[in-house]
This record gives sequence, structure tokens and C-alpha cells, in this order.
Amino acid sequence: MKFTLSALPTAMMTVALMSGPVVTYASTGSDNIESPDDMTPVTVTKIVDADNQINNQTAQTAQIAMAPSHTLAETHAEQSALNTLIDPVTHKAVDNSYPLEVSSFLSLEQAQKLLVQVSPKMAANQAAIAASEYQTDALRTIDNPLVFARVSASAYHLDEDIDLSSLRNGIVNEVNNTVDNAVPPIADLPDLPNFGELVGERIPDSYNVKRSGSTTGAGLGVVWPIYTAGRTDALTGASDARTQEAVADSILDKNELYNTLIERYFKAQLAIIAAYLREDAYDTLQQTDHMAERLFEEGFISRVDRLEAQSALADAKSESVNANNDARLAMIALQRLLRTDYRIKPTTPLFVSSRPLPDVSYFQDLALNNHPGLQKVVAKRAQAQQLHALSDTGYKPTVLLYGYGQLEKDPSWVAGISASWKLWGGLDKTASLASSNAQIRQADLSEIEVSDNLLLLVEKNWHDVNNAQSRYQALQSNVDLAAEVLRLRRLGLQEGVNTTVDVVQAQTQSLKARTEQAQAANSYVQSLAALMQSCGTPLAFNAYLNAADIQLPTLYTE
Repeated sequence: MKFTLSALPTAMMTVALMSGPVVTYASTGSDNIESPDDMTPVTVTKIVDADNQINNQTAQTAQIAMAPSHTLAETHAEQSALNTLIDPVTHKAVDNSYPLEVSSFLSLEQAQKLLVQVSPKMAANQAAIAASEYQTDALRTIDNPLVFARVSASAYHLDEDIDLSSLRNGIVNEVNNTVDNAVPPIADLPDLPNFGELVGERIPDSYNVKRSGSTTGAGLGVVWPIYTAGRTDALTGASDARTQEAVADSILDKNELYNTLIERYFKAQLAIIAAYLREDAYDTLQQTDHMAERLFEEGFISRVDRLEAQSALADAKSESVNANNDARLAMIALQRLLRTDYRIKPTTPLFVSSRPLPDVSYFQDLALNNHPGLQKVVAKRAQAQQLHALSDTGYKPTVLLYGYGQLEKDPSWVAGISASWKLWGGLDKTASLASSNAQIRQADLSEIEVSDNLLLLVEKNWHDVNNAQSRYQALQSNVDLAAEVLRLRRLGLQEGVNTTVDVVQAQTQSLKARTEQAQAANSYVQSLAALMQSCGTPLAFNAYLNAADIQLPTLYTE
């Protein structure tokens, strides 16, 4: 996509921009002139969570509104066909995505909807929230009965020689001692046999054992923690609080993205206006230079006046080229934020409202009720409270029901109840409770500090909006005066009353006045966006945009 600044119609330029009657074109290098009716679609990547696809009705509606050339069935088919796409900026593969058809002409509201869909930061935050929610769901079942099964199968083979000599000798000696003690010595009796040797002859010196076979077994068991002293509730509560913190961080990032979008969107509009004004000034000085050339040839002005006109024309051409490059860079910055491979053309104009803002207390109340920074502090306090509850269970018992049975013809089983207490060791309960109390106090004091800073920030932004509003209105008289002076100086040059220097100075003053007024309008817009962000309601900016009674001209229209 090549950057182009094409001219507005003569009547529109005269009424809206107070410019000269000659239509001119501003372009850079080999850029092509494009019609504002060019609606070439651009494919960008939407990043979604495949697990939460059903819950994306709002995002789907936004996509349908931005792709009018597609039927609802075609759009739904695209959304359901998640695949891997290549990011147009980094050229990295992104899983679980589908393409969006986006016009190169975007209003601010359309850009806001697109930004939420294509921002990697927002997708990463949604993944973090989902991970935290899944962790909480996993913890909720920690007190449920744990049922387990055991199945075993084994095979064995035993081949071993067992030495029996020591056993045999012991038996022989024991038998002989027993016989000697049992039968008293009688001289007339014949010698009795050696009973020990008789027994020993039947016992071998060694015995070879060979066994092989297999065994199988199966069993079913259950463990049920029926009392954990509130540990499970504390763990799930802390996990819920971490989810709330992740949500608050996501809202903070989203609000910051909205503010960045407004900044880049209207900076692009300001740069486009500045480029047009520079081109208009260059066109005017071309006419002045042509007139000076004729007057010099006829001898009405000196050579110095002729050279001054040429020098002013060269400076105007250089400034015009620089302004075109600045506008191109501003549009690229907007394009990068919206992650398209096509130049985005903003259609929502810069604006100023002449109506006064509500009192600052109204916006301060909004900030105290809506700002995600305060929500994050609340989540931090909830985490500290749950950690305090967990620490308080340090010496309370844990009670379990358990049972196990073997799955056999004549099964064996065991069942019972157990209770366990921590008597000594592990984490120091007193220190843990003191730590959690300190964290709760930290959260309470942080809430006070954040509230004070928010109130001050809202006050500053509110005054910035009012200052920009009064600045814009004050500059209107300068614009009117500079335009009238330029008209008179050009007429005076034709009549020989004024010199080319007078015309150049008047042209410079007119350009300065018109540029300063456009800058004041941009300051108003940026200050208003900052005010809405500090209130935690960035999309409320759109209501002030739609109600504005002063709108600057825009080059691109849908």
C-alpha cells in the first residue's frame, strides 16, 4: 500500500479548510493517487481462545458489522474454521485464529472493535484469566473423595542352593545331648546307637530350591478428607482473588490500548491535515512566485524581491515533503497497532465541543467506582485475607475416611477414620499470621494512595481538556485574521502595493494559525481520551465524539 494525499474538491476546500481555489495533489515518491471510494478489504489475523469460542458472540457481531460483503453463514463458517495463520507484522504463526476482512477506511469505533480482536496483548490476558479460572476449578474438587484402583501382575523364578551343613550339625549335637541327658549311664546295658548320626544321615549338606510361577491381584480404595479446617476454602478463595487480579490487569491493558489507539488515530488525522495545509501553502506560493516572475519581467519589482519569492517557494516545497513523510509515518503507526498489511485511512475527524464539561467531581466519582487500578487493589486484599485464613488453620486437625478392599473370591478389606494434628515444626503460625496481617494493611494503605493519585490525575486531565477547548476557541480569531491579511496582501501584490515578502509573511502566518488550531483540536481529543481513561471508562469517549458540535475536515470518508 502506498501513501497518498489526494485533493478535496474545490468547494469543500474553500468552505472547510479555507484554502485556495486551486486543486493540488500531495504524494511521496512513486505513490499513486487513490480515490476515497477505494474499499479494498484487508486480511488480518483474529486471535481467539478455542475453548471459549462459544462465548465470543460480541466479537462475532463486531466482525459481521465490519465485513458487509459476507453473508452471516459465510462469516460463521469462517469463525468456526479455526486454523493457524501468519501474523502480517511479525510473520509468526498464530494458532486458533481466523481471518477478518477489514476495509482500509476505518472510523474510530470500527478501529476500537478491530483492536480488541487482533491485539496479542488482549489475547494473552484472556489466556491468563482462563488459566487462573481453571486453577480455581481444579482446587474446588480437592475435598472430594479420592477413589483409586490397584492392579498388579507379577511372575517369578527361583533357583538357589541352600547350605544345610550347619543346620545338620546343630541338629545332630542337639539330638545327642538330649539322649545323653534322658538315659542315665548303666554299666550292664549294651551301647545304644548314635541317634544324632542317624538323624544327620537323613539331612543333606545342601538343598536346591527351584520355584517359578505368577501372581495377580486387584483392589479398590477410597480416601475422603471430611474435615480440613477450611484450608480448601482458603485455597480456592485465594485462587479466585488471583483471577480477579488478572481481570483487573486485563482491563488496565485494554484501557491503555484504547488510549493508544486514540492517540495514533488522531495523530494520523492531524498529520494528514498538516500535510494538506503545507501543500496548500506550497500551491499558494507557486502562484505568488508566478506573479513575482511576471512583475519582475515587467520591471515592477526588484531582483531581490524575485529571489525572495523563489526562496520562499523552495522552503514551502521542502516543508510539504516533510509533512507528507510525517503523515505517512503516522498512518504506518496506526497500521501497526491494528496489525494490517494495508494502510489504514482514518475517517473520524478531529473534533472539539464548545459545551462545558460536567464538574470535576462527576469524573472523580466515576474513577473511584470504575478504575481497574482500585479493583486490582481489592483483589490483592482478598488474596491477603485468604492467606490469613489459611495460616489460621496451622494447628487444626485433618480428618480422613479411608478404605481398601481386594477384589478376590474371598476378599480382604480395611476401612477406618484417621485424624492428624501438627504438634510442632513446619511454618511458624504466628509469623504467617503476622505476614498476612501486614499484607492486608499494605492493601488498605495502597487503596488510599491509589485513590488520591486517581483524584489528582482526573483533576489534571479535566483542566487539560478545558484548557485545550479554550485554546481552540481563542485561535479561531487568529485564523480569520490571518486568512483576511493573506487575501489583502495577495491583492496588494497584484496592485504593486505589497511586496512578495509581505505575501510570504502573510502566508506563513496563515499556515501557522491554521496548524495551531488543528493542534489545539488534537490536544483536546488527547486530553479527553486521557480523562476517560483515568475514569476507567475509555469508551465513554465515543459519546463526547458523537455530541461534538465542531468537527475539523477529514481527507478520507467512508
